[in-house]
Amino acid sequence: MNRSGKRVTGFIVLGILLLSMHGSAMAKDATLTNIIVTNTRDDLLVYLSVKGAFTQDMEDAVKRGVPASFLFFVSLYRARSMWFDKELADLTVTHTIKYNSLKKEYSVSRSWDGNSPVVVQSFDAAKKLMTEIDSLKVIPLGLLEKGKQYQIQAKAKLSRVTLPYYLHYVLFFLSLWDFETDLYTIDFIY
Repeated sequence: MNRSGKRVTGFIVLGILLLSMHGSAMAKDATLTNIIVTNTRDDLLVYLSVKGAFTQDMEDAVKRGVPASFLFFVSLYRARSMWFDKELADLTVTHTIKYNSLKKEYSVSRSWDGNSPVVVQSFDAAKKLMTEIDSLKVIPLGLLEKGKQYQIQAKAKLSRVTLPYYLHYVLFFLSLWDFETDLYTIDFIY
């Protein structure tokens, strides 16, 4: 390989490394916060929110009409000391935001909340709806044993955006949107 070929290859490798470092730096910005495990008379509930989920690129793209979806993964395990933990519940919750530029309003659908869209005028209100889960029913309390140890695990992830093939060239930056929070664990005794 001649000298200019090595240089071009070096620039390509450097570009790939910079892009992968940029994506991983963004992923570290998103975190789950305010995770609360509580109960009603009948059900075990989880409250949580995501901090740092929207980057400026994401906000700009959503305001241009590109839909975005967040996935929340919540699992409940019964901790067992001499055996593998037993999975009691495994939930995947989806939040989707879409902007209607003609009406100048944001529509947010949340799968755990009946999936009926909530329409708001403000992007800040839409972001709040996208990044929070209020009183998600995890499992009926009748399925839990008193005095036993349990564990809730939760994480959030930006769902990959699927666009028509011709837009992949124009909107190549969408791959830089990717985020996934760490897996958060809360132990409790019922």
